[in-house]
Amino acid sequence: MVEKLKIGTLISGGGTNLQAIIDACNQGCIDAEIVFTGSDVGGVKGLDRAKKAGIKTFVVDYARIIAECRNTRDVDSLLPTDFDPEEILKKQRLVDVEKDHEKALFFIKSRVIAERRLLDNIESYDMDLLVLAGFMRVFTPYFIDRINTNAPGHRIMNIHPALLPAFPGIDGYGDTFRYGCKIGGCTVHYVDYGEDTGPIIGQKAFEIVDGDTLEDVKEKGLKKEWELYPACIQKFAQSR
Repeated sequence: MVEKLKIGTLISGGGTNLQAIIDACNQGCIDAEIVFTGSDVGGVKGLDRAKKAGIKTFVVDYARIIAECRNTRDVDSLLPTDFDPEEILKKQRLVDVEKDHEKALFFIKSRVIAERRLLDNIESYDMDLLVLAGFMRVFTPYFIDRINTNAPGHRIMNIHPALLPAFPGIDGYGDTFRYGCKIGGCTVHYVDYGEDTGPIIGQKAFEIVDGDTLEDVKEKGLKKEWELYPACIQKFAQSR
């Protein structure tokens, strides 16, 4: 009997990709089980989907943590003891350190504080792969290195609403539509130190026809996402 891949999932909203993965696991399309679902926002529908499926959940409130960092005079007192600012600033490709060093350093520190709380939850589970199923936060090298520790390669997977490397960022379908593309799509990729720059695992495309609205593009894209993500997770499971 094949040992099931143990998946951890992170969400920020409705969790439609999470539901697609849950369904694929239940139907035997993925040799995997979801061991937890975490969110950076409380009360979202995705958490309800997880609970309904019997999956353990937790919330790490990024907005509250970042506000706490802004309102304290001593952000450093909140940082984990193993945080090395120079090492993280050297590795990361998320913010321009030369343009505004102080702002970049605050961004990194506040995210690392939130990431440490994420890790405190994640590390209580036996997990093979971390799947970002609509998680709307970028990770610093601090988090990435601790997930990938002792792993042969990447262990964080993300889905993006565009055909990377075109249209990285938060509004892939919107950028695709506004540019006037006739082909849209979605990409599953591994997470590295940049934003949507990691190695591509799989892609699916769809046609954008005259008369399509942005909502039409998003609807077509989501349907492709629900097919692509489980397939890429199964590809990872089979490659172990």
